[in-house]
Amino acid sequence: MLSKEKLRKKYINNRKKQYFETKENCFKPLINFITRKQIKKISLYYPSNYEFDTLKLFQILKKRDRTKTLLPIILKNNSMKFVSWKFSDPLMVNKFGFLEPEINRKKIIPDLILVPIVAFDKFKNRLGYGKGYYDRILRKYVLKNPKIITIGLAFSFQKYKKIPTSKFDVKLNYIFTEKGLY
Repeated sequence: MLSKEKLRKKYINNRKKQYFETKENCFKPLINFITRKQIKKISLYYPSNYEFDTLKLFQILKKRDRTKTLLPIILKNNSMKFVSWKFSDPLMVNKFGFLEPEINRKKIIPDLILVPIVAFDKFKNRLGYGKGYYDRILRKYVLKNPKIITIGLAFSFQKYKKIPTSKFDVKLNYIFTEKGLY
């Protein structure tokens, strides 16, 4: 079994080589899920580094009056918070080179957290970038409030047979790829 670091390197490289644009209709199963569950506050991420592109999803959600979109912000104490963000709001570059809203916004707890993935397995384990931001925030919110739904976004080629895990890793509820919701 490959170590997390070797898997991370391999799958970031694979994602760069195999990345492709997703069509708007790709998100239909996810939108149907959001509608069926009556989800009001959705935390997405602003895509970078060949991540599964959420910009089309932002555009779709913008048309829905009842849905509030959020983005994560990395804080100085190595934690994160989710804040309201509209597609036309300005973004700043954080210390890791990711785009995020201004830090002085009110924290909002989402109903649904969409999580970027480097690799995943059939057990809904995810491999991230290795800093633990999402695992810490998921542990903080989801383990205290199991009604919060977590969905990892990835391309189907990012699936690995078994992601190595530790006691700090938090499983996701679902994985969403261009092939659907699992």
